[in-house]
Amino acid sequence: MFQDVLPEDLREMRASRGLVLVDVRSPSEFEEATIPGSLNIPLFDDAERAEIGTIYKQESPDAAKQRGLEIVSAKLPAFIRSFADLPGKKAVFCWRGGMRSKTTATVLSLMGIHAYRIAGGYRAYRRWVVETLETYEIRVPVYVLHGNTGTGKTSILRALKQQGYPVLDLEGLAAHRGSIFGQIGLRGHNQKTFDSLLLEELIRYEGASYLIIEAESRRIGKVVLPDFLIRKKEEGPHIWLEIPMGERVRYILEDYRPWKHREACMAAFSHIKSRIHTPIAREIEDCLKTERYEIAVEMLLKHYYDPRYAYSSEGYESEPGTVLRAQTVEEAVQNMKRLLPDPKR
Repeated sequence: MFQDVLPEDLREMRASRGLVLVDVRSPSEFEEATIPGSLNIPLFDDAERAEIGTIYKQESPDAAKQRGLEIVSAKLPAFIRSFADLPGKKAVFCWRGGMRSKTTATVLSLMGIHAYRIAGGYRAYRRWVVETLETYEIRVPVYVLHGNTGTGKTSILRALKQQGYPVLDLEGLAAHRGSIFGQIGLRGHNQKTFDSLLLEELIRYEGASYLIIEAESRRIGKVVLPDFLIRKKEEGPHIWLEIPMGERVRYILEDYRPWKHREACMAAFSHIKSRIHTPIAREIEDCLKTERYEIAVEMLLKHYYDPRYAYSSEGYESEPGTVLRAQTVEEAVQNMKRLLPDPKR
């Protein structure tokens, strides 16, 4: 028979035993939110799940179970092969640790494939994430990187992370660049996914002597940062990044590639057009329409983003900090490394 495991034990089991997590919910449920790193091998697809749900409501639970058994029986050989092909130990889960995961774990056990079941399913995991974040406290300094739009803050932090520095890549966790244009070419995460990924990273860095984050606002795309992170951001230490305008424009064009997302750029601009002086807004719009993106980006920086960033940064003026000047993003990475403590100590 199968063995239940608690959500809070999963991370250690994955690290020590190579545990593979399998979400047996429908594809749409999996798409909405799941445990990070999980695979999806659905017991029922979306249409089958909807059919069973309708039978449950309109006829009876027994009739729904009977229909579910018919569906599972037809696909059972392929379903079992999907698990047999996975290396290592497996742990399965559904929404609340109910029939779908119990059925899966039981059938796999009968076929000689041992599988754990996550007690309480995704719902219990989500509750654990929320409760843990509500009481979480970062006890080490958090270095905060400030800088105008286009200074490459995210690229700098990701380069540092690849070199072993303890970076919380908040925009990466949110799958959003943090501005009105921030979701172009990306698919933003919802709050459930962000919270799960954030907690994973916090636990990962619990042995670090400090953390590094970007000076984000409270909201990044669809997600909201927790209060404990906002408090640490305000405490600093703060690093203020300055990079020439030409390099900022080049970086934005390389990152966003607006010529590949013309309609999305125009749609995003429509949301801020009314906040820019009318003649300037008209010129920016004309540049976007005629694909003169370099001019459009520079005007957006000068007349919209830089003034807004200056306004939002006023609360930090009295805070101690370091100004970091660089000609390129690559140079900024090297300069940051000179400022930060050795992450291995």
